[in-house]
Amino acid sequence: MTVRALVFDVFGTLVDWRSGIAREAGRLLAPVAPNLDAGAFADAWRARYQPSMEPVRSGARPFVDLDTLQAESLPDVLAQFGIAGVAQDVRRELVQAWHTLDAWSEVPEALRRLREKHLLAPNSNGHVRLMADLARRNGLIFDAVLGAGYSRDYKPKAALYRDAVAAFGFAAGETMMVAAHSSDLAAAASHGLATAHIARPHEHGPAGGEAAPTVPVTHAARDLADLADQLGC
Repeated sequence: MTVRALVFDVFGTLVDWRSGIAREAGRLLAPVAPNLDAGAFADAWRARYQPSMEPVRSGARPFVDLDTLQAESLPDVLAQFGIAGVAQDVRRELVQAWHTLDAWSEVPEALRRLREKHLLAPNSNGHVRLMADLARRNGLIFDAVLGAGYSRDYKPKAALYRDAVAAFGFAAGETMMVAAHSSDLAAAASHGLATAHIARPHEHGPAGGEAAPTVPVTHAARDLADLADQLGC
C-alpha cells in the first residue's frame, strides 16, 4: 500500500530537546545556580514528562496541555538540584524554552522533500501552539497539526493514532508514523499504521538514544534525509 501521509513524533525525532533545554536552563538559572549541570537538569525534567501525562491517560484528570504539565513538574526539578529563589517570570520562561528548540540539522530540507509527495503533520504530545512555535522557529511546513491538542489525550493512547489516520482520510496503511522511539512505533503499528524509525543515537546526550528500532518497522532510516531517499523523495 502506498504511503500518502506522514505523521511525526517531534521531541527527539524532529527537534533536539536536550540541547535546547540545557542551553536555556543554563542561561536562565545562572544567577541562582552558576555551577548547574544543565544537561543533567534537562534530563531530570524530561524524566518527569511521561509520568506527568499518566493521570490524563488514565482518565483521572481532564486533558491539560504540555505547558501546564511542564510548569507543574518544574518545581520538583528545581528542588532536586537545590535551586531556590527562581522568580515566577523566570519559571514561565523556562517552560517557554520547550517552544524554542532547534531541529536536527537535516530536518527542514528533508521535510521539504517529503512534502512533495506526502501530506505531513506532527503527531506529538505537544499542543498546537507548541507545534506552531517549533515549526516557525525552524522553517518547518506542515499540512495540519495533529497529536495531543487535536485528540485531547497523550500517546500511546489509541485516539492519537486513529485520529491521525482519520484526519487525512486515508487508510491506516497509507499513513506512516515517523518516530525515533520504538514504543511509539509499536503503538502506531498496532492500529495498522505503517512505521518509520529515525535513528537518534545522541538524543539523550551521553546517555545515547535509539540507533536502531527494537520492534519491526516498515522503514529504518539513519536520519530523516535517509527516509526521504527510501521513499523516493
